[in-house]
This record gives sequence, C-alpha cells and structure tokens, in this order.
Amino acid sequence: MRALVAVSALVIAAAAHAGTEPPRERLSLSASASTEVTRDVLGIAFSTTKEGSDPAAVQTALKQALDAALTEARKIARPGQVDVQTGGFSLSPRYAPKTGQISGWQGSAELLVEGKDTGSIAQLAGRITTLSVQRVGYSLSREAREKVEGEVTAQAIARYRAKAADYSRQFGYGGFVIGEINVNADESGPRPVYKAMRTMAAPMADEALPTEAGKATVSATVSGSVQLTREAMPR
Repeated sequence: MRALVAVSALVIAAAAHAGTEPPRERLSLSASASTEVTRDVLGIAFSTTKEGSDPAAVQTALKQALDAALTEARKIARPGQVDVQTGGFSLSPRYAPKTGQISGWQGSAELLVEGKDTGSIAQLAGRITTLSVQRVGYSLSREAREKVEGEVTAQAIARYRAKAADYSRQFGYGGFVIGEINVNADESGPRPVYKAMRTMAAPMADEALPTEAGKATVSATVSGSVQLTREAMPR
C-alpha cells in the first residue's frame, strides 16, 4: 500500500512540474517550389467512321481500315519508345425519326499511338491513310517527372525550414521543432494528350504532322506545423 501511495505521489509531482513548463506555441505554415519541364511524350489518336445498311459490311469496312493502320503503326512500334494500341470499336443502329425502325448502321474504330519517339510518331500520321487524325497532344513521361520531382521537393523543404526559422525569430522565439508535415508533389498546367479537338485529315503520304511539345510544371508543396521554442533546438 505504501508503494502505491509513493508512486501516486511521484506521478502527481511530475504532473505539477510539467505544468510549470512554459507552453510551446504552434505555428502552421506551408512552402512550395516548382519548375518547368518540356513534355516528351507525343500521343495521336486516329479514328474513322463507317455507315451502311448492312451491319456486317460496316463492321468489315471498319476492320479493314483498322488492320491497315495497325500494319503501318507496328512498323515503328518499340517498347518504351512507341506504344500502339487499339481504342474504341463500336457498331450501332440508326433509327428513322418517323417510324422508329432501323434505317441503317454506323460504326467507328480508333487507334492510339504514343511514345517518346516523337519524330517517328509524327511521320506515321502521313503514312496512315485509312484513319484520320482526331486528337493530338503531348504529356510528360514518368521518368522526366521523377527526375525533377526530387529536386523541387528538396527546394520546398528548404523553403519550409527557412520560413519556420524566420517566423520564429519574428515572434521572439529562439527556434522551432518540426511537428506534423505533409509533402505533396504533382504536375500542373494544361495536359493536352488526347484532348478532344476537331477531326483533321491526315497529312500527305510521308509528310510529318507538325507538333509542338510545350511545357509542364512540376511542383511540390510542404505544409504542416512547427512548435516554437524559447531556445534554439537542434534540427
């Protein structure tokens, strides 16, 4: 029983001692950094539409157009440089407005080509004649984004620490202790890859499609809180 009383007295004494310590003030803040990077992945969507009274004939026409385009696209396909894949393939009936009866059939087929070999992809647009260029755009590859993501994150962290030190001095404190931290990095700005645009006719044979990559902005933001201290603390 004496041991229990002694322990209780010790806990109370420790709590009373802790209550005499000056409370630490908490400060919330954030800092960010960003950089521009040239987009390095070109994407082109090719498509075609067919109509007719016989659904089998429409489907065959779509298949033939897609097969011919795939034959050309596969000539330049290389893993990591030029990726080729089929997109949507659809066939649906058309109805007469007055009778509601089927008056014909219409269908569409799509081919997507994307990669870092922008010259070959742009040239491909002039060699595919069975499909039309429908959407064109550039994006930033994962490798290019990750290459600069670490740099901008380090810059954002340095700015966060500098702001914390500056604010602590302005408020009359000697230092700070980092508390909860959130770090977020992302890519911002327009992302035109496969962005809908007016369908255009393919260039003349072997004529490259004119393109312009543009810039993407990779940014990092550090947010959270620090505890201000009367004495400088090692960080």
